[in-house]
Amino acid sequence: MLVRVGQEVQEVPRQVGADDTVRVAVVGAWHVHAVDYARRALEHPGTELVALWDDDPARGAALAAELGVPATAELEGLLARADVDAVTITTATRDHHDVMLRAAAAGKHVFTEKLLAPTVVEAEAIIAAADAAGIALAVSLPRLYHGPTRAVDGVLAAGTLGRLTYARVRLAHDGAVAGWLPERFFDRAAAIGGALTDLGCHPVYLVQRFLGADADTVTATYGSFTGRAVEDHAVVTLGYADGRIGVIEAGFVSAGEYAIELHGTEASLHYDGTTLRVAGAERDVPPDGEDAFAQWVGHIRAGTRADDNLARAVALTRLVVAANAAAAGARAHALA
Repeated sequence: MLVRVGQEVQEVPRQVGADDTVRVAVVGAWHVHAVDYARRALEHPGTELVALWDDDPARGAALAAELGVPATAELEGLLARADVDAVTITTATRDHHDVMLRAAAAGKHVFTEKLLAPTVVEAEAIIAAADAAGIALAVSLPRLYHGPTRAVDGVLAAGTLGRLTYARVRLAHDGAVAGWLPERFFDRAAAIGGALTDLGCHPVYLVQRFLGADADTVTATYGSFTGRAVEDHAVVTLGYADGRIGVIEAGFVSAGEYAIELHGTEASLHYDGTTLRVAGAERDVPPDGEDAFAQWVGHIRAGTRADDNLARAVALTRLVVAANAAAAGARAHALA
């Protein structure tokens, strides 16, 4: 719809209703998950994928051809399109703040790859801009909604472990040694960090879910086994005021592994990527819940805000920033 503002005629973004198809464009082909979110837009019954932009024209054209949608040469042109309601943002992490502020100013709903932003100040500015524009903003934190996490939530809610004393989550793959992870993931300027800032986000927000986001101290050891400019594996240890300990592990230099380990005063829990055991006995793992993309579409259609997701996204950024500072030689506070 066109409206007159002073002497100018401007396009007012469409208000998406509960039964409307959400028209989505991909902004950025930098991240390896760009294709995954694009395919979700193709598969979801409430969305349609309409266009793609990337700051590398050749890379953008290749992904657009794979997806069967047109590539757009200019970001401003894409954000001005009346047939684009929402965008999935998979640019370099460095560019998140600028791109998301521009998307919010254009009235486009935003679904983004983690991290939300490299700093807490930038993350909070993005959220404020989204709130001011009345758009739905959501961050991809997928393992919050997976079956193993839902199973752990149930065990903790039942009090089976007693008072929780220790939590460890490890996530690793061989992308840096097998050669399938793009070299741009090791560019400090574009990626901001390495294994912890990318893959390590998942163990970070899971440990925060199990122990809380109020860690008192953070220590970190980063290693570059392959000699690249950023860490290709990392260990972060959280200390809580009441004596609990959290351990976060992430790596690009070993065979794929996903592990959750919780210890309490009454029992322990172990998940090895396939089997969940509580006090030594095998437990069923429920199916995955509604994924973050589908939740985002629901918020767009309902005109609601992803409160829990955004709070966790800021807490994630805060802890990653603290871990990076700790690895650089400073003992950091998670809430600084």
